[in-house]
Amino acid sequence: MTPIAVCIVSFRDPALIARCLDAVGRSSFTEFEVVLCENGGDAARARLAHSLPATLPGGQAVTLLDQSANLGYAGGLNACIAARPHAAAWWVLNPDAAPEPAALQALVDRLARGDCDAVGGTLYHPDGRIQALGGRWNPWLARAESIGIGTALDAPVDPRRVEALTNYLLGACMLIGPRFLAVAGPMRDDYFLYAEEIEWCLRARSRGMRLGFASGARICHGQGGTTGSAARIHHRPRLPVYLDERNKLHVVRDTAPARLLVAAPLAFLLAWARFGRRGAHAQWKAAMAGWWAGIRNQRGMPDWLS
Repeated sequence: MTPIAVCIVSFRDPALIARCLDAVGRSSFTEFEVVLCENGGDAARARLAHSLPATLPGGQAVTLLDQSANLGYAGGLNACIAARPHAAAWWVLNPDAAPEPAALQALVDRLARGDCDAVGGTLYHPDGRIQALGGRWNPWLARAESIGIGTALDAPVDPRRVEALTNYLLGACMLIGPRFLAVAGPMRDDYFLYAEEIEWCLRARSRGMRLGFASGARICHGQGGTTGSAARIHHRPRLPVYLDERNKLHVVRDTAPARLLVAAPLAFLLAWARFGRRGAHAQWKAAMAGWWAGIRNQRGMPDWLS
């Protein structure tokens, strides 16, 4: 059987990939290989190929897929997974993530217990605050909530409570088992970017799949390192604002369509509270464009991005 495949999607930032691979290469669990997809075009793929090692210091192979079209985040991950169809599991990892050495071993151990089909870990910001232990999706509000957000990294955690609250794993770090993939299928690539992991996990759960949590899998996540999504509210770029608002409505439509009539106006009001009320006029405009695209069920790469 192929070892665990570490699946990473890149977009025009070889330095970010180098930092991620440096952290992955320090893993105490060594039975893995790395598969990368570059979404930034031919020139970006050539730059990344030039900078990549053939193997990590522990001998693990590093493979860059032979494609350069922008498949979106889900499309890129699907391509990585499809390139290693017989892997023992697939570790979905953001390029701006830096896992601690024990992270992969903790994820593997939790999956091996056999009572879950995919596992998430402890995502934290560089300042030591928790980004998320797991995710909780509220379909009535079309809103994703991060479990444990803002708490200290060394604060005590009850894994059973986290698992009871979690209904999706964050796409920055997910270890996906074969049963999950066989039952749920691949990610929906028509989301292009943002919220695709929410729909994926909700779909899997609706088919009987279970989500686990490994508290010892600690991953420092420079959230928004590729898209700028973590910027202060008045400086957030157009793309993450637009896609975040659009795709939240897609998640409701795809997983709980009867609730869309309630969720859509509430999502509008929440976007106003987040951007419009604060005077973030450019972000409010992008949010409303995304909201309207979600209402109209527009999918894939935005026309204005191509």
